[in-house]
Amino acid sequence: MLQPSFWDDQQAAQVIISESNALKDQVHVFYELNESYENLEVTYELVKEEADAELQAELETELNELTERLSKFELELLLSEPYDKNNAILELHPGAGGTESQDWGSMLLRMYTRWAEKKGFKVETLDYLPGDEAGIKSVTLAIKGHNAYGYLKAEKGVHRLVRISPFDASGRRHTSFVSCEVMPEFNEEIEVEVRTEDLKIDTYRSTGAGGQHINTTDSAVRITHIPSGVVVTCQSERSQIKNREAAMKMLKAKLYQKEIEKQEQQLAEIRGEQKDIGWGSQIRSYVFHPYSMVKDHRTNTESGNVQAVMDGDINQFIDAYLRWKLK
Repeated sequence: MLQPSFWDDQQAAQVIISESNALKDQVHVFYELNESYENLEVTYELVKEEADAELQAELETELNELTERLSKFELELLLSEPYDKNNAILELHPGAGGTESQDWGSMLLRMYTRWAEKKGFKVETLDYLPGDEAGIKSVTLAIKGHNAYGYLKAEKGVHRLVRISPFDASGRRHTSFVSCEVMPEFNEEIEVEVRTEDLKIDTYRSTGAGGQHINTTDSAVRITHIPSGVVVTCQSERSQIKNREAAMKMLKAKLYQKEIEKQEQQLAEIRGEQKDIGWGSQIRSYVFHPYSMVKDHRTNTESGNVQAVMDGDINQFIDAYLRWKLK
């Protein structure tokens, strides 16, 4: 950062500043934790020398707080895989089931938006296709903040909802599925080879909200990667050029994710594991009726407070997944 040429590339400079600030924060937290630990040692010695109920209660409270802070700090340090620190691109795609599944998609959209806001992350809607009657047909979000991808990669998979449908006049119980895709957003310095001749680029008029201009020009962009069949769309910007740039980032992220999945499949075959990524392999179930529970099927983590989870309280599931991955 002290180099005279540091600001020649402002985008690259911002990336370095962000990384620097994140590292400074980690060091600062480490020293705070160390100081708290030393203070607890002093308090513990005092309690050993002279029994004091009030002092012991204070010691137990501070010990519990330190344990919680240490667990959070440990989790931050677990996010050390390539691209964990990157922004995330999150896509939601409702399964078969029409309005019921599309409504479930909008509920998950709200859940992830609330979670990101609580984390202090910025949420941008890159593409949004509303449902016919309610909910969404699909949505693509850019969630921006340090370690956004590292956290959200825990959410990749199929999410299952069981509830009494508000769209069923007979009041029957319905099961709905929504697929969640999560990819890292790539910075310009990360190379993913995409040949121009392999791309089919279409422009069209935006269909989402965005004011008068966005709906009267062909600013939305759809890019098809012909060899893989991967399709990405972006309509968040008024400028076709900016939408194209954003769509290319999304395409690179998807191609990277496909390569990771291919490697994981090969490792699974070597280990003799069954890796089914179909609709039957849901990662988490959200049951509203006949009882209230959210359960992650990978880690067996459960919560009876369904409303809190739908309000964005999913850290316990993310935490459990990241620790489970280390086993």
